[in-house]
Amino acid sequence: MSKFTSEMIDKYANDLLIGLTKEEEKMIQDEFDLIDENMDLINKIPNIKSVEPQSYPFDMELSDARSDDEACKEIPIDVLLKNCDRVEGREIEVPKVVG
Repeated sequence: MSKFTSEMIDKYANDLLIGLTKEEEKMIQDEFDLIDENMDLINKIPNIKSVEPQSYPFDMELSDARSDDEACKEIPIDVLLKNCDRVEGREIEVPKVVG
């Protein structure tokens, strides 16, 4: 026996301003019946309430992060500006990307 009745489906469809045909209503009812069956199967698993929920499906392996010493080395501005096509003082011109 489904927990979702056709009256409930009609009410929800009307609240959402969705017009359902009888075929669509039957299809939704069948889907809810299938969901109810699967939930019943899950609830029949022994000791399910004592299992801690898992928030991430894989075991995470943490590794040491690299040192920030290399990342914090400063590069002189003159060296950086050598990579730019158009430079005026310490400013660069970039291509226009928005029409």
